[in-house]
This record gives sequence, structure tokens and C-alpha cells, in this order.
Amino acid sequence: MGSEFSKLEHIRDIMALHGRELAIALVILIVGLYLAKWLTGHLKIGLGRLTKNANLISIVSNIFYILFLFVVIIAATTEVGFKTVIIFRFLMVVSLAAIGVMVLFRPYIPTLPFKVGNTVKVADLLGKVEATTFLNTRLKTFDGKTVFVPNRQILNDIVINYHFTKTRRIKVDVQVRYDQDILTAKRIMESIMLADPRVKKIPRPVVYTLALEDSWVKLGARCWVDNPKFWFTRCDLIEKVKYGFENEGIRIAFPQVDVHHYDVDEPIEFPAEDELA
Repeated sequence: MGSEFSKLEHIRDIMALHGRELAIALVILIVGLYLAKWLTGHLKIGLGRLTKNANLISIVSNIFYILFLFVVIIAATTEVGFKTVIIFRFLMVVSLAAIGVMVLFRPYIPTLPFKVGNTVKVADLLGKVEATTFLNTRLKTFDGKTVFVPNRQILNDIVINYHFTKTRRIKVDVQVRYDQDILTAKRIMESIMLADPRVKKIPRPVVYTLALEDSWVKLGARCWVDNPKFWFTRCDLIEKVKYGFENEGIRIAFPQVDVHHYDVDEPIEFPAEDELA
């Protein structure tokens, strides 16, 4: 019991001697942390007006945040009474040690297969990556929902990242009736793709006869566009193909079933026994 009282008295003496400096250092630390976060947020906004490179914005803002924290920590510890040179050396040693650990163990640390700003499909969700943390990834879907996906699920699931390639192939499949001229239908689809300025001319757009189904001939148009233009170009091509077929008299097929009607009043003739043998 006496030892506890002695500890309390020791703390009281320290506060009496250095209480003012400790309070000022605490205020510097709290205000500095708030300013670091506030300034970093405004820096991201300013960089966003200059460039659309999300990776560059993230790197610059993180470096600024770390350097500002170094200044805050040095100011707070100096106010308490520590020498600036000692604190600076300590922070440098810690920084170099952290960098060394990251360089040595980075190949063995699993990384997420995307960056902030990428459009991805993961966990049956399609959207844009807004932020990543050690535990989860914040995904903004195209219907306005914000979803937090656990990183462990992402690492164990199939991920489609649409930013690894600059272009993407559009598929437009249609079915026409057997009594239609499929060569004319293919010509219409090909001319529509060639006339669209968003469609790449190399590789050249092409139309295939994919299959002869029960009720129709299946045609498939294939072309390439830039990734950001994929969705709207695909929707426009589907609409143009529909109107192009109507203008040229090409009829799109629909499922058909042949029904045979038999008069139940007519006698049913069964084969003779010798015919069965």
C-alpha cells in the first residue's frame, strides 16, 4: 500500500514540475493530428483537380501525412524537454527499420489485386473501389450502394479488374429466323459497328454465325472499345441493331413450338402383330 502511495506522490511531483509542458505537448499532439488529417484531405481535393491518377494522389497525400506527423511529434516531444536531435534520430531509425521490414517481407504479404479508383467485380458485386484498409475494401456499386467487403473474402474469391487492360470486347448476340437472309443481317451488324466512332478499327469488328438453334440462327457481333466507353457503346449498338433490322426487314426470332392437333373422334390404327415382329 505504501508503494502505491509513493508512486502517486512521484506522479504528483512530476506533474507539479512538468505539468505545463505535458499539457502543451498534449495540445500540440491533438491539434497536430487534426491538422494532419484536415490538410491531407484538402491536399487530395487539390490534387484531384490537377490529375485523375488515383495512385499518384494516394502516394503524395500519404507522404505529406507522414512528414507532417514527424513535425508534430518532434514539436510535442521538444516541448516536454527531449532534445530535437535525439527525437529526429529516433524517428529516422524507426522509419528505416519499417522500410527495411517492408522491403524484406513485402513479397510474402498478400496484396489486393486492385487499387483505389479501379472498377472491379468481386463477391458478385460490380463497382468502383473507393478505399482499402487492412480489414476491408469500400466498394461503390453503380446503383449507389456503398459496400464493405472483407479482404479475406476478396483474397479467396475470383476478382475481375477491368483496369488491367485499356480496351474491352463487346458482345452483341441476336437470333434471326431461319427464313431470313443471314448475310444481310451480318452486313447490317458489321456496318453499324464500323460507323460508330467509339469502336476500334483494329482489330476489325466482325460478325459470326454462332449456332443453328431449334428456332433461330444465332449471330454474334464482336468489337473492341476503350474501357470507360464499354457500357454505353454496348447499349447503343444493341439499339442500333434492332432498328437496323427493322429498316431492312430482317425479323428477329422468338421461341417457337410446333403443336400437332389430332381429332380424338377418328379411330386410332394400331400396327398389326406381324408388322411389330
